[in-house]
This record gives sequence, structure tokens and C-alpha cells, in this order.
Amino acid sequence: MDAMTPAPAADAAGDPPRTTVRRLAAPLTALAGAAAAFGYVGAVDPHEPGHYPVCPLLNLTGLYCPGCGGLRSAHLVVHGDLPAALGANALAVAAYAVAAAVWVLWLVRAARDRPPPRPLAPVWWWSLAGVMILFAVVRNLPFGAALAP
Repeated sequence: MDAMTPAPAADAAGDPPRTTVRRLAAPLTALAGAAAAFGYVGAVDPHEPGHYPVCPLLNLTGLYCPGCGGLRSAHLVVHGDLPAALGANALAVAAYAVAAAVWVLWLVRAARDRPPPRPLAPVWWWSLAGVMILFAVVRNLPFGAALAP
């Protein structure tokens, strides 16, 4: 560093600034994990029996849980068949899209040295639980058969 270049400023705690690599490590690690999971599900077809465990709720009661068809939808998303993925589990496909948007927000905030997005307030988690329960109920009723995997 020459005399004309200012030293990087320390943060409020007196710690040196984090490098770009360090700031991006967490979101990129999360991306690697998600890519590995989707890669595995894309390679090992959940439509073929014996590769994945059976849903315990479906096995015991014959009712579809909110996650039934989620692996099949992930497999279909990996293979680019979005209409079929929505047919397997529309809620899971919506969750994949929301997770991708949150990840992009996280990455952008990390690149700009901003804190990650704040956790949701409890009312949002309760609302999400309500949507999942409603989805499970409707997909098991005769008029909601289009939502069944």
C-alpha cells in the first residue's frame, strides 16, 4: 500500500473488513448444497420405486401430505418440465422459487457487505403453516384432485 491509498476502514467493533470471498462463502456454500441435492434428485428418478422412502402419512392413511410429490416435482424441475412439476406438487415448486429469490437477495446483500435478510416474524411462519395445512386438506378432497400428485 502506498501513502496515497487509504487503509480499509474497520467496522464498529474494530474488526478489519471482511473480504469479498469471505462475505460470499455462506451463500455460495448454500448454493452448492442445494445444487448437490437437486443434482442427486435429478439423477435418481423418484418415479421409480425403491430409491426413496415412502411418505409415512400416505403409507399409513392414504392421505397426501403437503410434501407428497415434492421429490417428483424437484426431479421434473431439474429436467425442465415445469407443467408436470406443478402437477406433482405446486406448493413445492412455489417454495423452490421463493427459496431461489431469497438466495439471490442473500447473495446481493453479501456482495454489498450488508447483513443477510432478517428472519421472518412468527406471524409469517404461522401463515405458512396454515397454507400448508389448507393445501394438504384441499388436495385430499374430490374437488382438489388436480393438486394431488
